[in-house]
Amino acid sequence: MELSIDEAALAWFQEEVELESGDRVKFHPRYGGASPVQQGFSLAFSVSEAPDDPAVSVEKEGILFFIEAADVWYFDGHNLHVGYNEQLDEPEYHYRKS
Repeated sequence: MELSIDEAALAWFQEEVELESGDRVKFHPRYGGASPVQQGFSLAFSVSEAPDDPAVSVEKEGILFFIEAADVWYFDGHNLHVGYNEQLDEPEYHYRKS
């Protein structure tokens, strides 16, 4: 599994969530919503402590983005690319088959 964050999404996290070097963001499933990979679930993020058992992580400008091993089931064999939707002014998630 791979995780990538594009520069526009990184800028959104820095501005809107006020993240700075040393912060950590966990991507995780939540019950409800819609997703192209899991019916009845959607993807959420939270500012987090250090990961317990990261399956994948990427660091951008000192900010650690990660997915815990316990949450890999949600991605159903897909990689996650976090982009930015300019019209909605929010991150958007792209799932790409591994």
